[in-house]
Amino acid sequence: MESMENSTEVNEFRVLGLNDTPELQVLLFVMFTFIYLIPLIGNLGMIVLILLDSCLHTPMYLFLSNLSLIDSIYSSAITPKVMAGFLTGDKGISYGGCVAQMFFLVTFASVDCFLLAVMAYVGHAAVCKPLHYTTTMTTSVCAQMAIGCYAWGFVESAIHTGFTFSLSFCRSSVVYHFFCDIPPILALSCSDIYRNEIVLFFLASFNVFFALLVILTSYLFIFIAILRMPSAEGRKKAVSTCASHRTAVTIFYGTVIFMYLQPSSNDSMDNDQTASVFYTIIVPMLNPIVYSLRNKEVSNAFKKAIEKVKTAQHIILIRDIMQSASVKVIVIYCYGTNYPKA
Repeated sequence: MESMENSTEVNEFRVLGLNDTPELQVLLFVMFTFIYLIPLIGNLGMIVLILLDSCLHTPMYLFLSNLSLIDSIYSSAITPKVMAGFLTGDKGISYGGCVAQMFFLVTFASVDCFLLAVMAYVGHAAVCKPLHYTTTMTTSVCAQMAIGCYAWGFVESAIHTGFTFSLSFCRSSVVYHFFCDIPPILALSCSDIYRNEIVLFFLASFNVFFALLVILTSYLFIFIAILRMPSAEGRKKAVSTCASHRTAVTIFYGTVIFMYLQPSSNDSMDNDQTASVFYTIIVPMLNPIVYSLRNKEVSNAFKKAIEKVKTAQHIILIRDIMQSASVKVIVIYCYGTNYPKA
């Protein structure tokens, strides 16, 4: 009971952010605004494109739209608060706000982790068993896998958040990070955090190694299937499709392993911040690029959407011209050539 009382002594945390130099705050605000808006527009555009184009209504693009949604929410849980701190100088975040930020961050990071694994399995099903693809990856199977990713994300986040904020925070309220992540919050506690570190290491290890096992096993079978393909064009297409997913997996899992599976150290805060920038801001920005510009189906769908917009604009223009011409004909018919001028 005493621990819970002490844990409420801190009503607000002060998140130091990436840089406290006053001269750089406006520049950092502009830079982070640019970095935030690009992935937000890209990910939301990807979702709209997949919804509108029936050719993209496949299991792979179903999970890609979920990945884009997760990345949009994920970056939105952090970046706007960081931007506001650059602009106003207010680095404070309430106790409840810190709890909420950590909960959503851990939730969607975990969902992101398993969605990448599911997408690798879907790619394996498409390349290795193309004739059974439609019967294997049914709508119900895809829905169950997606729901499973979200359910585990919420469960894991509840465990981490509950364990973290049941501690006593009496050392300091200054978070040496740019958001409420687990390691920097644990560093503020005056309680014994051994149990928290064990839980963090165990769950992070389970996420990374289980997901990587699925990904590496899927890629092993994909590689074997590619070697057996008689067509050079088919092999090239399969390798190109896997390249974008490999890029996203390498960046995301590399930074997660660096952040959560290394021994705790007081000297690693700067390195942790650098790694966090990658998986919270850079990865959401790169995903629309690696999954769109390098994907022929998405590029074709985007071109078709642009053509539809142009066609709709032409139709509206023609309609306006016809309406204007019709009005002019009626006026001439009523008044003759001496109709009133505007």
